[in-house]
Amino acid sequence: MSKKVVLITGGTTGIGKATALHFAKNGFNVVVTSRDENKEALIISDFKQSGLDVTFFPLDVTNEEQVELVISKTVQKFGKLDSIVNNSGISLGGAVLGETISDDLKKMLDTNVMGVYYGMKYAIKAMEKTGGGTIVNLASIAGLNGLYATAQYNASKHAVVGLTKGAAIDYATKGIRINAVAPGAIKTAVFQSALDAGTYRIEDIEGIHPMNRLGEVEDIAKAIYFLASDENTFMTGAVLSIDGGYNAK
Repeated sequence: MSKKVVLITGGTTGIGKATALHFAKNGFNVVVTSRDENKEALIISDFKQSGLDVTFFPLDVTNEEQVELVISKTVQKFGKLDSIVNNSGISLGGAVLGETISDDLKKMLDTNVMGVYYGMKYAIKAMEKTGGGTIVNLASIAGLNGLYATAQYNASKHAVVGLTKGAAIDYATKGIRINAVAPGAIKTAVFQSALDAGTYRIEDIEGIHPMNRLGEVEDIAKAIYFLASDENTFMTGAVLSIDGGYNAK
């Protein structure tokens, strides 16, 4: 049996990179993307240090034609696409709604919603030709709740949940399972930068989780792998919370 193939957008840092490594360690052919072409050499080197291979394609997920092309290139190289992880996302602003910048919402909708939509659309087209596959979208606790001074980001991640649930019903009998993960606050380089800049106090962010700590990128990677792999075949349209108990409150 040929190795399964996964495409992970924004797969060179943080949750995306941890997810790519986890899939590779479990025998997948892994394709990662970034809008920064300069990350190719670094991600290939990082994988080689772990004795693993990775394929890199530059991609701006807000560009529909680029998304279609990258998925086509993936299928050309490996003959199929078994899974896509729509991980690319941005968070801008951080103000109560009346003080937000309108263009920030447009930018987040372009990346967080349209980027996920394009990835789903063209992955589904590829998967239909080979008998099915799996899609995992990155939502957030902000996609299931209202968070202070985060209404714009809330809106974009609620839309990801809507895309996930709606499309899951569309393809429930067609061999394509579509789920999402909703992480709480996770230790990433981006989050650390926000701490360093004084945007947040770590005690405050840890305190919103009943477990009173941040999550690790590997926690999310393992959950994504579960949703995408054959370890789970009867779950679709689900949003899996990995949030230290946040949604249990």
